Amino acid sequence: MTGIEWTDETWNPVTGCTKVSQGCKFCYAETMHKRLMKMCPQKYGTPFGVVRCHESELDKPFKWTKPTMCFVNSMSDLFHKDIPIDFICKVFVVMNQCNPKHIFQVLTKRPETLFRNYSVGYIENLNAVLNWTQNIWLGVSIENRDVMERLELLKATSAKVRFLSLEPLLEDLGELNLSGIDWVIVGGESGRTPRPIKAEWVGNIRDQCIAQSVPFFFKQWGGTNKKKAGRELDGREWLEMPKRELPF
Repeated sequence: MTGIEWTDETWNPVTGCTKVSQGCKFCYAETMHKRLMKMCPQKYGTPFGVVRCHESELDKPFKWTKPTMCFVNSMSDLFHKDIPIDFICKVFVVMNQCNPKHIFQVLTKRPETLFRNYSVGYIENLNAVLNWTQNIWLGVSIENRDVMERLELLKATSAKVRFLSLEPLLEDLGELNLSGIDWVIVGGESGRTPRPIKAEWVGNIRDQCIAQSVPFFFKQWGGTNKKKAGRELDGREWLEMPKRELPF
């Protein structure tokens, strides 16, 4: 089980990451990594900025007896530049073999990696060679207008289910063209020094999701006490999910 509201399980065949944009400033994974260094030094014994692949973790999903919704690499980014192409392909093979039993939610801040030109054998770009089975949901994180190009890159992928994680939401994102997007998650920043979120920013996104028939999931207001702040918006919780035909 996991404390992440929109998934059932996490799977971390890769650990470690580096910062790429403002959403990374107070990275929860970095904070958690520091705690795990003492608890599980074999897997988390190196600094967070060192990206490591763990072959021993690849068979973990095969051990889940019940259909599971899984967040892939909650402690890293599957499309980080330091992850070998061959290992990314191995992760995809596992996800492919678990279709349709498990759903895998892959969330990245680096969708450009999928379209980078490679001079390695048969690979023109990763998007073209990866097997995007129906159980692989691909999402991008967008925290402000500076990284809106991630939305268009997501739309250009071959993923069958595409979603946005607008968390931590740091400013009003304006008008969003959500054509080709199947789900939107919004959340405020939490922790010791969270940056503020405004209700009108969240309401604007919610209204656009309704107008464009896209499921809307409001994760949290965040703050120093996210549990107390809750996640009600206009008197109710918004916990919509994409339609799925898998055995849940």
